[in-house]
Amino acid sequence: MWVVKLGGSLAQSRCLPAWLDVLATRGASNVVIVPGGGPFAGQVRTAQAHWRFSDTAAHCMAVLAMEQYGIMLLAMCPQLTAAGTPAQLGRLTEGDGACVWMPTRMVLSDQSLSASWAVTSDSLAAWLARRLHAEHLVLVKSVQPPAGRPVSCAELQRRGMVDRAFHTHIDEAAFSSWWCGPDDARRVALALTGAMEPGVRVVGDGMPGPTAESPVPECHG
Repeated sequence: MWVVKLGGSLAQSRCLPAWLDVLATRGASNVVIVPGGGPFAGQVRTAQAHWRFSDTAAHCMAVLAMEQYGIMLLAMCPQLTAAGTPAQLGRLTEGDGACVWMPTRMVLSDQSLSASWAVTSDSLAAWLARRLHAEHLVLVKSVQPPAGRPVSCAELQRRGMVDRAFHTHIDEAAFSSWWCGPDDARRVALALTGAMEPGVRVVGDGMPGPTAESPVPECHG
């Protein structure tokens, strides 16, 4: 199984329809799409900065923002289906096709997840990959990765491209983690058939704990 996090930064990208087509047609019965928060979660950050409400409330709102993006993806690609419970996700193995994860019920019922901006859709995608015993986690970002060498969580964190908790969800994980750029849809289509690797490998070894100086990525993006 593949868990593919479509970054909210792609919400207005010309590449988004191609990604949805690949994941819906090449990844049927094998792909769970995790929506980022994108402009919907950006509004949560703006509102919190203005009204100073709690991170707990902002976390709940940002997870709902992921669902808003997910609803948009479903509207753009009717071949996809929504899945918001373990039972619905489990039907993937029964041939029901690729799906878009609606995270609210599962995420807000798990008290082990930090209700803060340290946990965004990147960490939630990795958390889901663990729960589903996935083989691959793919992070589709708006920035094209450098060719060749693997990249560490530490480097991605320094660049503000993953949240501060991400390494805790991929360290010693059974799945492989990958970074893809907006132009990599065709490459991932081949990877889903086993023809090649989907992107640049993300490794978790050596990742330091979060610090006050660590940049915060776009909220649930």
